[in-house]
Amino acid sequence: MPQVEISIGGRTFEVACQEGEEHFLQSAAGMLDAEAAHLADQLGRLTEARMLLMAGLMLADKTAGLEDKVRQLETEAAEMRAAVEQLQSRPAPEPQRVEVPVVPASITEAMAEIAAQAEAIADQIETR
Repeated sequence: MPQVEISIGGRTFEVACQEGEEHFLQSAAGMLDAEAAHLADQLGRLTEARMLLMAGLMLADKTAGLEDKVRQLETEAAEMRAAVEQLQSRPAPEPQRVEVPVVPASITEAMAEIAAQAEAIADQIETR
């Protein structure tokens, strides 16, 4: 079992851990050391036991807050998944019939004839 040397609040500790867990232990010790440094800045010198207790409680408080947030986000994610599944299970909407008005050919021809007559009248007026 590996022995890892960690530093918390300016004090060094030798701690045993499982093989391959050294990195996680160092990371946890780093978080505890950050809390201990914060306490030392606020309260000054503390006994080792009190410093570790307070730092542990501060981390536990942060962890509890994060766990609450995770539960809230998991609930929201579950609600969103259910909404997506509900939307996906709906049948596809019926296609809508769109009617486009069509101008009959007879009207188009009549309009063209009227336009031609109007142009002829305009030409006659210009020549006078």
